[in-house]
Amino acid sequence: MNIKHLRYFKTVADLNSFTKAAAQLHIAQPAISMAIQKLERELELTLFHRQERKISLTDEGSHLYQHACSILQATEDAHLEMSELKGLIKGNVRVGIPSMLGSYHFPSILMAFKESYPQLNLTIIDGGAGKLQALLEKGELDLAVIVDETAPERLETKVFLREQMMVVCPKEHPFANLDSISYPQLFSEPLAMFNKGYFHRNTVDRIAAESGHTPNISIETNLIPLLKSIVKKGFAVSTLMAMVIEDDPKLVARPFTKPVWLDLSIAWRKEGYLSQANQAFVNFLLKHSNDNAR
Repeated sequence: MNIKHLRYFKTVADLNSFTKAAAQLHIAQPAISMAIQKLERELELTLFHRQERKISLTDEGSHLYQHACSILQATEDAHLEMSELKGLIKGNVRVGIPSMLGSYHFPSILMAFKESYPQLNLTIIDGGAGKLQALLEKGELDLAVIVDETAPERLETKVFLREQMMVVCPKEHPFANLDSISYPQLFSEPLAMFNKGYFHRNTVDRIAAESGHTPNISIETNLIPLLKSIVKKGFAVSTLMAMVIEDDPKLVARPFTKPVWLDLSIAWRKEGYLSQANQAFVNFLLKHSNDNAR
């Protein structure tokens, strides 16, 4: 099989369109159609259902798609490694960071990293832990920050931060007078939470399921300033890391009676090639974390 034809096939499958795939690949549509037809003749299989203007993968096409993803990712890894060994590129780092950490933990780290490695290109992608993990596994990210306990075997992880999840409320709320908050107390309150897929929300959902409670979620938002404003005005309570409200005198953080700890890790694909640029970022992050822990 031709690598170029596999790339065409994957792009058509991703976009469900020959026209869009041709535009993305900057080639003429007849060329991409002919390449797919040649691939089908070579395999003696039909890879796409073609119904008027709609296309979709056949069962055989779905199986090939999985192989194509792996083959193309391995090819990109090989090119990158060989290029680095010949010193042809400066390096790129694509890292996924959840918004809470991106706003309150990583700014100083990222600025210090760029100061130390000005020749490296740094791309930051924001998203929930579930989305970032999926992008990482698909090869669309080089590194991602995830909760260590949810990491599958196919990912390599290094814990860089251990933080306690805190219940956050306004100073006037009864919780502010308590030393700690129990699960029943939290789940009896209206909650302002992140959307599903974000690690804080996933943890709250897990705690609720394990303790037999149903969260009273009244507001969902991934906008941290909005979430804090909602809590400040007394419409709901929430769960955040203490770092998020350190400089906000109107909010109070209290631990759970049964402490909830989050082990946050930097992760990458075990079978993927960790470039020199990405290894530099991992090493820098872990050193920064170790220095701060002393």
